[in-house]
Amino acid sequence: MNVCDMHSVICSTAVYGRRSTVANPNRLRAKSSLLIQKQETLLAEPLSDSISRRLILLRHAKSSWENRSLRDHDRPLSKSGKEDAMRISRRLQQLGWIPELILSSDAARTKETLKIMQEQVLELLEAEVHFVSSFYSIAAMDGQTAEHLQKIICKYSRDEILTVMCMGHNRGWEEAASMFSGDSVELKTCNAALLETAGKSWDEAFATAGFGGWKLQGIIKPSS
Repeated sequence: MNVCDMHSVICSTAVYGRRSTVANPNRLRAKSSLLIQKQETLLAEPLSDSISRRLILLRHAKSSWENRSLRDHDRPLSKSGKEDAMRISRRLQQLGWIPELILSSDAARTKETLKIMQEQVLELLEAEVHFVSSFYSIAAMDGQTAEHLQKIICKYSRDEILTVMCMGHNRGWEEAASMFSGDSVELKTCNAALLETAGKSWDEAFATAGFGGWKLQGIIKPSS
């Protein structure tokens, strides 16, 4: 029953129960105020303390080795890599996994992967984007990526952001997906691990799930 319905019931009581209303008019007003206050309190309460939080760990699309003089950091995507970036963006759209926050390595191939994905799926343009230079170097360090991702996500995210995508490199991205989920995860180029847990904030989500507590909802691939 909403507040208006409650008010109608109270008004009806005043009409059909004149004796009690006339005898004590303040009693009716107090009852009405109490009922409305109670309803407003119920409406203000959250529906659930457990809010789903989704994390996408996406490895960049395949890069080109044509120009051997380029630094590894500066290598662009290959032709097949560009095509895979288009496909993976549409896969995320089909599944409804559109991030509100994107954290990406600043390597050329990762930036280009994101640019192509945004051209294919306009909703990705609405996401907040940060290029994190440490994503490039941390991925090469054994066993450090998961903890680093947690730190960076909590730094840039807010409670109202429910889906975050981190774009980077192997071997770190495979290690992080495996550590978060507790499963053995393989991420080839332009593959994404879809992870999910719950929490009122990202800090709480990471603290509650820990390592091994995230649910692996699937691995998506450009060809799937």
